Amino acid sequence: MKNDSENLREHALHNIEQGAVTDGYSANVSEVVYFLNEALATELVCVLRYRSHHFMARGIHAKGIAQEFLVHANQELAHADLIAARIVQLGGEPNFTPDGLNERSHVEFAHVTSLGDMIRENLIAERIAIDSYRELLQYLGDNDPTTSRMLEEILATEEEHADELADWLEDFPPAAEVEIATH
Repeated sequence: MKNDSENLREHALHNIEQGAVTDGYSANVSEVVYFLNEALATELVCVLRYRSHHFMARGIHAKGIAQEFLVHANQELAHADLIAARIVQLGGEPNFTPDGLNERSHVEFAHVTSLGDMIRENLIAERIAIDSYRELLQYLGDNDPTTSRMLEEILATEEEHADELADWLEDFPPAAEVEIATH
């Protein structure tokens, strides 16, 4: 049997310096680290955008929504921490360098000033993150179950954020609709 103690020990000793990446790891480690660094950049941009919106939100509905922006920012930061830790487990280096952060990220940091536009931009970013995580999960398949489980948990939170933002957006029609309704 392949999984007897002697065999397991022999395999564990092979490339021991690679830590958690054993011979049984079947994904391309360098590609996974690259994609995770893109996800890390995406989460960091989301943290910055949500925090900015937390402080900049104005209007009658702003107080409660601004507090939720802060909650979302903290959840996105927790995602970034999980991703960075996984990158290190895989023997990579998490890229926290501010230079090029927007280029590595799948989402933009769009400067907007109205509460409706803040909600809209955050919803767009969440939808992009959802599709990015789904794509990465499909790429990983069964080759990296640990990263897949982590990404599935992050994806679930991103879907919750998107659902919440979509609910808020109902109270904030696009500016063009407001203009049409007033004429």
